[in-house]
Amino acid sequence: MKKYEFDTEENKGYLKELREELFSFGHLFPSPEGGAYYLGDDGTPWKSRPRETWITSRMEHVYSIGIILGHKGSRKLADAALKGLTGELHDDRNGGWYAGRTADGGILPDKQCYAHAFVILASSSAVLAKVNGAMSLLQDALAVYDRYFWDDKEGLSVDTWDTEFHELSAYRGINANMHTVEAFLAAADVLKEEKYRKRAGRIIDHVIAWAKDNSWRIPEHFTDEWIPDLECNRDKPEDCFKPYGATPGHGIEWSRLVTQWAVSAYGTDSEETKKYISCAEKLYERAIEDAWYADGAPGICYTTDWNGSPIVHDRMHWTLAEAINTAAVLAGITGRDRYRENYRDFMQYLDEKVIDHENGSWFHQLDRENRPKDTVWPGKSDLYHAVQATLIPYNASVGVSIAAAAAGIDL
Repeated sequence: MKKYEFDTEENKGYLKELREELFSFGHLFPSPEGGAYYLGDDGTPWKSRPRETWITSRMEHVYSIGIILGHKGSRKLADAALKGLTGELHDDRNGGWYAGRTADGGILPDKQCYAHAFVILASSSAVLAKVNGAMSLLQDALAVYDRYFWDDKEGLSVDTWDTEFHELSAYRGINANMHTVEAFLAAADVLKEEKYRKRAGRIIDHVIAWAKDNSWRIPEHFTDEWIPDLECNRDKPEDCFKPYGATPGHGIEWSRLVTQWAVSAYGTDSEETKKYISCAEKLYERAIEDAWYADGAPGICYTTDWNGSPIVHDRMHWTLAEAINTAAVLAGITGRDRYRENYRDFMQYLDEKVIDHENGSWFHQLDRENRPKDTVWPGKSDLYHAVQATLIPYNASVGVSIAAAAAGIDL
């Protein structure tokens, strides 16, 4: 069916339809103080769960894009999320952002690089959408990040501080660095400050080197000396943020970010860009070979061991979203038919298995038989990955971050 085929009018129309449904699904996320409620299966807020900074930031990002694209009600929702990020989620005493608030208003401890990267992304998008207070939020987020999380000597970001910013965890993680790359590229596009694009490139060079030495499977967890800890969380293989082994979805996501960065830094046709795109293809192809249809059923397995054999067979919606994005990006920039074919297969799988046609949005977790499951991701916490998958495939300029592209900004 042409609605699954890349670069057809039918597919573009289908993605627009999905995007509007997603925007509408998330309207009930704001709490009275602005922090985002975790959304349940039908979009009803789960008020018994914490209101977390990373989810609130993602919703700010999504509805800032909604403002740019003209989705009705988006400004009120973006204003609400920004109220949460400047209010109940912000640590006025120590600076930065709490991990979140408990259901009864208590503080979730620690200061997470992951969450702070999303505040940068959210505020960058909000600046483009002209949300009141967004520029001040972005400047604050970058200042806190520069002071506590960016390690300029290593060219990488540290991971977790205690709430008061007194003690730094020995753990180092690549997931937070991945979202830092996304955030830095967005900030560079919005502020025209190239130091953030250069920092993104430094992180990317590390990741490519580690992946190349590991059969293009990216180590996720490290010691404080940046030595890969390949056995980390062997006893907790399903962990939602720190699973054991390789995470193919991240290999796919890194592939797209490498491509975006290279094009933004060097242009489309330079030899440097071609070198990085070759690496991006290797990351993508390794992940797809290891995890797509790996157990006789469609879907991308959550994790594999270091030989590429699936460990956690569950399918997470975000991995499919990133596969849709990256297949489209690589199809567009390389012209290779296999990426178009992958895109078609991913879109068909999305429609047949992952979209919840009854309650709306996408199932966030499926088992190996593609039945809904809730052990890692119950409900439908936010819209970030799914909404981006309706936009990135047709981003007019591969090198521009998604909110900037929606706003018509070019490099």
